[in-house]
Amino acid sequence: MIIGLTGGIGSGKSTVARAFAERGIAWVDADDVAREVVAPGEPALAAIRQRFGPTVIAEDGSLNRGALREVIFEDPDQRHWLEQLTHPLIRERIVATLQRLEAGSSPYALLVSPLLFESGQAALVDRTVVVDVPTDIQLSRTLQRDAVSEANVRAILDAQMSREARREQADDIIDNSGDEAYMKRQVASLDQAYRAQFSV
Repeated sequence: MIIGLTGGIGSGKSTVARAFAERGIAWVDADDVAREVVAPGEPALAAIRQRFGPTVIAEDGSLNRGALREVIFEDPDQRHWLEQLTHPLIRERIVATLQRLEAGSSPYALLVSPLLFESGQAALVDRTVVVDVPTDIQLSRTLQRDAVSEANVRAILDAQMSREARREQADDIIDNSGDEAYMKRQVASLDQAYRAQFSV
């Protein structure tokens, strides 16, 4: 069985996923897969270069994600083009990875994806968990973590599904606005419930 884990930028999805992993749960990160499909030598990277020019390519030939982010979050049409290119490729690789995870020993697996609902990846999972924090925490955490401007973070927040809409679609919610111990207690409770549910 597959659990979809999502949340807005700066919500702490990866931290929550690692807490599940500490309890023996396998996971695949859609962000990691997204990086793979635009790696040097991949057809998607060539298409991106052709569309946006050399400014979005780093000196080592890899994608300059910061430069591309600035372009696509200022122009919704460009973001739409990029999503049309990459989302099917990401989905294909996620499906293959999940099939491998399902054959393993983990009682269930996580699909960690910031765009779980927006990209249609929710159709791949049996249940959804939203990692939720107030918007001001998202902003401060992202500014602390990433070398981006506040305007850029706000553009990303505006482009993502609203906090309210994400919560409405969730089967379960983890409040990640407290300390690590509080988050881990919630993870432990959900893990116990999922193990009981999926062992039936």
